[in-house]
Amino acid sequence: MPLPPAPTKRASMLSPSAHDAPARSSQGRSGRRSTDRKSEDGGATGPRPLELFDRHADEAGGSVETLPALKAKAPAPVAKAPSPSTSETPETAAVVLRQAQPRAKRSKANGPVKLFVLDTNVLLHDPMCLFRFEEHDIFLPMIVLEELDGHKKGTTEVARNGRQASRTLDALAAAQGADIGKGLKLDTTGHRESGGKLFFQTEPLEYTLPTSLPQGKADNQILGVVQALSDLNSKDAPGRPKREVVLVSKDINMRVKARALGLHADDYQNDKTLDDGDLLYSGSLALPPDFWTRQSKTIESWQSGSSTFYRVSGPIVPNLFINQFIYFEAPGEPSMYARVTEIRDKTAVLKTLKDYGSVKNAVWGVNTRNREQNFAMNLLMDPEVDFVTLTGTAGTGKTLMALASGLTQVLDDRRYTEIIMTRATVSVGEDIGFLPGTEEEKMGPWMGALDDNLEFLAKGDSGGAGEWGRAATNELIRSKIKIKSMNFMRGRTFLNKYVIIDEAQNLTPKQMKTLVTRAGPGTKIICMGNLAQIDTPYLTEGSSGLTFAVDKFKGWPHSGHITLARGERSRLADFASEVL
Repeated sequence: MPLPPAPTKRASMLSPSAHDAPARSSQGRSGRRSTDRKSEDGGATGPRPLELFDRHADEAGGSVETLPALKAKAPAPVAKAPSPSTSETPETAAVVLRQAQPRAKRSKANGPVKLFVLDTNVLLHDPMCLFRFEEHDIFLPMIVLEELDGHKKGTTEVARNGRQASRTLDALAAAQGADIGKGLKLDTTGHRESGGKLFFQTEPLEYTLPTSLPQGKADNQILGVVQALSDLNSKDAPGRPKREVVLVSKDINMRVKARALGLHADDYQNDKTLDDGDLLYSGSLALPPDFWTRQSKTIESWQSGSSTFYRVSGPIVPNLFINQFIYFEAPGEPSMYARVTEIRDKTAVLKTLKDYGSVKNAVWGVNTRNREQNFAMNLLMDPEVDFVTLTGTAGTGKTLMALASGLTQVLDDRRYTEIIMTRATVSVGEDIGFLPGTEEEKMGPWMGALDDNLEFLAKGDSGGAGEWGRAATNELIRSKIKIKSMNFMRGRTFLNKYVIIDEAQNLTPKQMKTLVTRAGPGTKIICMGNLAQIDTPYLTEGSSGLTFAVDKFKGWPHSGHITLARGERSRLADFASEVL
């Protein structure tokens, strides 16, 4: 990249107000930069933004032009016609219009501001929900505060969220210049994306509900508040324009009752990473059948060790992510399986995979049986990949492959010191009560999958060593595997550990963050789960912590994800997964 030309004039002293002004981002060429600054600064009021670069006559192709200012309060940014004295070229005018359009997109929505009434379960589900409604206002009935106070005691996730929500409300009410009667500004605590106000119920509201709804129940009192607010805001009044009132609740029955009364109700959607589980990043991509025909002239290839590298370009590159798997399968042509290792500008580098389906590449006696399993094993055995997520139906081999690769890298390669295994202790049926013993003994009943897979791995590894040899192998394996409870993870740091988080679909995003941030230097974390088997109440495929992790980590150079498609447990398990 060429260096910018030397400045032609001395820098001037900054005024005190310029220190607090935000610096504008520089995009595009220098000519567009200076043009953009002049078009934006023309209608600005207040302190001038900090200029990061001097404007030069040679950059603009002649004398520096003074572009006309944009109207500050126009409905759409329109550039005025230049005066006859300016020597503006058509290219410069086009730049002005192109730069004016994004400013209209960045401005706040000019639609009607709504009033959202929050149910207690929304605050207990996400204590930061007050700052997720952009420019809209929020109303909290007094009964919501009463219910919030009743949930603040204890060590559960709900109690912690209740205390956090109470602290947030206290910070808003204690802000300088706060007036509860006029509404608390939501951006006073640093959340600039929130442009609305928070209103509390400071006086009783008159409403009439059907006699079939008990008046003393909290849900019905909230419905009454929503009905009263809807009546108040149904018409324009001095100082209070007409607007829509919407109840936001995680309670399905509450939303049904609200709609039956003719009130607007909606679910809290901000906690959902995806609206549809089918949109989840799969980690693999099939190349079109004519890929090699179209890429034959532009593709580059070279050999490095046992791997072959390909540099590809074209419209497929913007759709790729780092560590995404690419495969080409066509009848009559050789198959190709590769992983994206580099994306630069409009090109991507693909690296062929190691075939763990071959007997000579077996991992602790385990060979992969299908394409997705081979993709997963390449991620599990790569020391440069620190975070791996595996999703798939029952019997796809998630736990077996994670354990096999972990034992190989702990006992054979000495890459990690031990395996730490944990899981979410959410039961399918009724709780069986308290379990006796130590932490590891209490976790024993939850680790049946670990015992089953270790039995299979020990049987395949010991070969003809006899009963004593198998016992010694089992003892060695057990000594390198620690079973930990998630309840005692906070504050810990794992150094050079191989961490397996099983049944991760039952974790909330906050719990997932707590576990992943335990990783220290040299630690690898594997999260596994089946999004079709969520047992935690109020969690869905879109709001699960596993979905959250897959979506947030995609494209990071040291993470990878693969969705296992085909079950390999047994024909009975495969058929049951399809028809039941």
